Amino acid sequence: MKITILGAGGMGGRFGMMLHQAGNDITLVDGWQANIDAIRQDGLQADFNGQPVTVKLPIYSPEEIDQIGDHADLIIAFTKSNQLATMFEAVKPIISENTYVLCLLNGIGHEEILKNFVNIDHLILGITMWTAGMTGPGHLSLLGDGNIELQNFTPAGKDFTLQVIDTFEKAGLNPAYSENVKYSIWRKACVNGTLNGLCSLLECNIGELGKTDVAEPMLRTIIHEFALVAAHEGVNLDEAEVYQHIAATFTAEIAAHYPSMYQDLVKNHRLTEIDFINGAVWQKGQNYNIATPYCALITQEIHAKEQILGAK
Repeated sequence: MKITILGAGGMGGRFGMMLHQAGNDITLVDGWQANIDAIRQDGLQADFNGQPVTVKLPIYSPEEIDQIGDHADLIIAFTKSNQLATMFEAVKPIISENTYVLCLLNGIGHEEILKNFVNIDHLILGITMWTAGMTGPGHLSLLGDGNIELQNFTPAGKDFTLQVIDTFEKAGLNPAYSENVKYSIWRKACVNGTLNGLCSLLECNIGELGKTDVAEPMLRTIIHEFALVAAHEGVNLDEAEVYQHIAATFTAEIAAHYPSMYQDLVKNHRLTEIDFINGAVWQKGQNYNIATPYCALITQEIHAKEQILGAK
C-alpha cells in the first residue's frame, strides 16, 4: 500500500518504520526541518525495544509536497491537532478521489476539518495505544507493545478499512475493527480532558494530581461534562467506568509521567491541542445549550498560560 504519513515525530516515525519493514511504500511529511535533515542524512533511527534499527524513508516538508508526485492510497494523520488544517491544505496535491485518510489524533472533532479535504466516505477514525518518543531529530525511542482500534466513518468505507487492518496486521501493529470507535475516542478524550489540562495548569505529574483531595471531584465533574455532550452525538459514556479507568493511572507505572500537554506547554512552550479536547466539549456544549463550566475554564486558562509563556 502507498502510504503517506503526516507528522514524522514519535508516533508517525513508529508507524512509518513498522509499515516500511512490512513492505509498504512509505513517505513522510514533516514540518520540523532539523528532523527532515537528520532523516535524509542518516535515515530514521530508533532504539526499538533495545535493538538499534535504521530505515531509509523519503521525507518532505509541506512546501515540497509537489515533489512527491504520486497520489497516496492512504494518508495517516499524526500532526498536532492545531496544525491539521494547515497540513492538509499543503498536501492537497497528493489527495485523489481514491485517497483514504486515517485520523489517529487525540481529541474530538477532527472529522469537521478533514471532511473539507477528503470525501467523508473515505475517512477512517481510530485510536492507538502504541507509545513512542523522540530523543532528537531523526531518533526514536520505541518500547513496549500496543494496539489500534479502527472504524470507517460511514458504511461505504468498510472494505478499504478492512484492507488497512490487514496491512497493519502484517506490520505487527495489532489492529482491530471496531463497531463503535466513537465511544473509544470519547473515552480516551476524557483521559486527555482530565489529566492533560490539570497537570499542565498545576505543573505536576499524574501521580501528584491523584494525591490531592480534590482530584476525584474535579475528574468526575469534567467527565460528566464530556458525557453530557457526547450523549448529544450518540455516544453514551459510562461515567463510573471512565473515572475508574483514569483514576487507575494515579498508582500505575505511568504515575510519574507528565502528560503530553505538560511537555508541550510547560516544558517546551509550544501551543497545545486544548481546543480539540476540553475546548471542543465547551464549543459543542454551546451548540447544544449544555453548560460545561469546567471545560470552559480549563480551555481559557490553558490559552492564558500559552500567552504568558509565549508559546508558539
